[in-house]
Amino acid sequence: MRRDIYKKFSPILNKEMDIVAYGHYGFALLLFPTAAADFLEYERFQMIDVLKPYIEGGKCKVYSINSINNESWLNDKMSPFDQIKRHKEFNDYVVNEVVPFIYEDCNGEVPVITCGASLGALHCANLFFRRPDVFAGTIAMSGSYDLSDYSNGFFDEDCYFNSPIHYLPNLNDEKILGEMKNSKHIHILTGQGNYEKPESSKAISEILNSKGVSHNLELWGYDIHHDWPTWRMMVPYIIETKF
Repeated sequence: MRRDIYKKFSPILNKEMDIVAYGHYGFALLLFPTAAADFLEYERFQMIDVLKPYIEGGKCKVYSINSINNESWLNDKMSPFDQIKRHKEFNDYVVNEVVPFIYEDCNGEVPVITCGASLGALHCANLFFRRPDVFAGTIAMSGSYDLSDYSNGFFDEDCYFNSPIHYLPNLNDEKILGEMKNSKHIHILTGQGNYEKPESSKAISEILNSKGVSHNLELWGYDIHHDWPTWRMMVPYIIETKF
């Protein structure tokens, strides 16, 4: 299986960012780390191992990027204005640097599906909901889609527009909604065991239903906890049954 690591300086973030690519063919599955983890987190926790049959079979190519959460919401020493500024810069980095890199690596435009768990689920879902013209879908696992869960009481206009639970109910742009409705790959999954927050996934599902956006909500059992064994089951299941 092809595995290539790229170190690229990001003008938007003003720092070197790493990207790892696995595989040669298929749609692009873009992985967002949990918490403050790095681009190799999914490999360390055996996610790439369980996805290997789909990667080697040409069903998907997998890309994993670094987070900068420790330069935003996970850094209590930063002002909240700097935290949301960095969050927005990360959004711009993904859209304007990572996606073009994927297209270049794939020798042309391919569908890009965002995927993440925990804090990575907020990022991957938020980016899809904001830019369904860029991303073909999302696989969001065990997420909280309320940015105020991370912002320690701070909540300005920029936070609002990066908190799906807040901005989606008021989204009435027919172009954006139409692009969401055209996606066949909006997958919201959660367990109901330790440290999971299924009510957040249910709330997002209810909002999408109210907007007429078809999606897949999956509530797994009370024995399904907020941890890597859960996510190692969820991603291959979605790739196998929904793609």
